Amino acid sequence: MARLRLGPLLRYIDWESASSATVWIEADRPCTVEVRCEDGASGSSPTFAVVGHHYALVVVTGLTPGTTTAYEVLLGGRRVWPLDDSRLPASTITTPPPPPVSGETPEPVRIAFGSCRWAAPPGDDHDPAGSDALDTLAARLATDPDAVRPDALLLLGDQVYADEVSRATRHRLATRRDLTEPPGAEVADYEEYTFLYDESWRDPQVRWLLSTVPSCMIFDDHDVIDDWNTSAAWLAEIRATPWWNERIVSGLMSYWVYQHLGNLSPAALAADPLYAAVRAAPDGTELLREFAAGTAADPSRARWSYRRVFGRVRLLMVDTRAARVLDEEQRAMLSAEEARWMREEALAGPGSYDHLLIGTSLPWLLPPLIHEAETWNAALCRGERGGPDGRWARFGEKLRRGSDLEHWAAFPDSFRRLAELLREAGSGPDAPATVCVLSGDVHHAYIAEPEWPASAPGGAPAARILQLTCSPLHNAIPRPLRAAFRFGWSRAGRRLGGLLARHGRTGTPPVRWQKTGGPWFGNQLMILTLRGRKAALTLVQAKGESRDTQLETVLERNLTPDE
Repeated sequence: MARLRLGPLLRYIDWESASSATVWIEADRPCTVEVRCEDGASGSSPTFAVVGHHYALVVVTGLTPGTTTAYEVLLGGRRVWPLDDSRLPASTITTPPPPPVSGETPEPVRIAFGSCRWAAPPGDDHDPAGSDALDTLAARLATDPDAVRPDALLLLGDQVYADEVSRATRHRLATRRDLTEPPGAEVADYEEYTFLYDESWRDPQVRWLLSTVPSCMIFDDHDVIDDWNTSAAWLAEIRATPWWNERIVSGLMSYWVYQHLGNLSPAALAADPLYAAVRAAPDGTELLREFAAGTAADPSRARWSYRRVFGRVRLLMVDTRAARVLDEEQRAMLSAEEARWMREEALAGPGSYDHLLIGTSLPWLLPPLIHEAETWNAALCRGERGGPDGRWARFGEKLRRGSDLEHWAAFPDSFRRLAELLREAGSGPDAPATVCVLSGDVHHAYIAEPEWPASAPGGAPAARILQLTCSPLHNAIPRPLRAAFRFGWSRAGRRLGGLLARHGRTGTPPVRWQKTGGPWFGNQLMILTLRGRKAALTLVQAKGESRDTQLETVLERNLTPDE
């Protein structure tokens, strides 16, 4: 008798036909998975096997546009979801309404986003990271039938922490191997990655939330290891360790299974040869391992970035980890092919969308002092002062790793190219109302707005360009770092940044920017509400202890007051 091990997760809703969706599950043995909806829509799929685990991504068809329908999951014909003892509401699939006819006001699209969720064991009353914003959102939606649910949840990296495990996971690792041997109390292989997803997604309220709100995911460094792909020197050193190959191969394998597959549309899944081969094989482990090993050696073999469309809202989720070019002379956040894909997707079909969202785990715009520090550091590391093998270059590499200087600013050419792409995407008579860069990573939230100089080629964009940064969902930041981020935005911080720029001979950034909101510290979520060409932003924080936690609204702001 098959049992439900993890899930279900509602992943993809087709906004074009509004009639299909995908649901991901993990079972404890091979079986056929069925999803049945109250309105008669359904789908089924046999499980596929990877490292002794059994998964399915069920395509549900026959949904009715503009409706909400409850669903259940059956394994081998036996209902396993909803759980028999659950007090939570039914899991549902909500499809978008048909496009409005001329003159009608469109329905709003609500996008919630955040990053960095360290998953403490459920029921732990002493949580060192404080109240979990995702868990608190789930509680609000589950207990208040009038609460408005997001149309999508964007998880912008660090969904799991392979290098910072909880006490409970450490005990599980210790039952398998000697933690005094590298990699110690960190994840070593695929089976140990499954521990992280168990811990992160099995919490009852978060499990229910992910079963009823569609999710889009992209990895960041902690999904594999802190500072993943910081530099060529870092990569050479870690590849020399005896445990790294299994870590990166297992990390990419588990990401493909647990996160990446659900990001894809049914059409993309049907066209994916690896997915077809893994499903057809009695055991897909070696097929997936070969793919992951090849991708670890040559990142161009895979694309983890993808596009989602929500009516007249276009979302590009961009991989800023695996797609990097690390050679100091050609250093880039994205490979040439990946950058070409992002440009084509951002500029395709002018006038076909009202809002462009670019999801990148790492912020494009940082506090000015930190930006200049990262650009200066990149100049030192490539040998601007004393050559690539000189004292300044060695100091720069040590500083880069010790201070996490690896955001867009640390890839200066990529920063400039993204600035130009955003300007171009936001220009012309068919420009969208907003172009928003959605990011996390830095364990606080803020709003920053760039300004192009009057002399910039092409002129200033017509769209409102915004950097919206929100993290963590569930983590903490030391008080000294809070002070450092605040100082980074100050006038004194800007002046210090200017000194670094002169020393590194880095030149003037293509844009200037100001903080127009924040910084806010705490476990938090941002929610974008997009309606026609209007846009509004809400920031909520989890406040309180244990079961008394509530979501408190910290900010409500119109982003398009003149539209």
